[in-house]
Amino acid sequence: VWSSQIEEILGDSDVSAVRIKNLLNGEEKTIDCKGYFAALGHNPNTKVFQNSGLKMDEVGYIELEGASSLTNIAGVFAAGDCADHVYRQAITAAGMGARSAIDAARYLEGKE
Repeated sequence: VWSSQIEEILGDSDVSAVRIKNLLNGEEKTIDCKGYFAALGHNPNTKVFQNSGLKMDEVGYIELEGASSLTNIAGVFAAGDCADHVYRQAITAAGMGARSAIDAARYLEGKE
């Protein structure tokens, strides 16, 4: 639901609905639902790496080599929100973190 904010999450022990307010016209409505998931934004939090030599795209996502977690700097790996400009979801970030851990272990073992 675009241009809206949550006013209240309704339910006793489980979510039963959310009350939202449209930020453009002030209209409020209640949406029946069984759960609540918020998308908080999609800007990569990579400013700290801006002058590190890591290769980034024009938006600030760290660029990876193919389907790996390898960056342009040997021994530096990236995963999740700072590198995923397509899916940008917590669940895919967890999977990318596992991939990055395996890539790092292989690097440390000299099996890169």
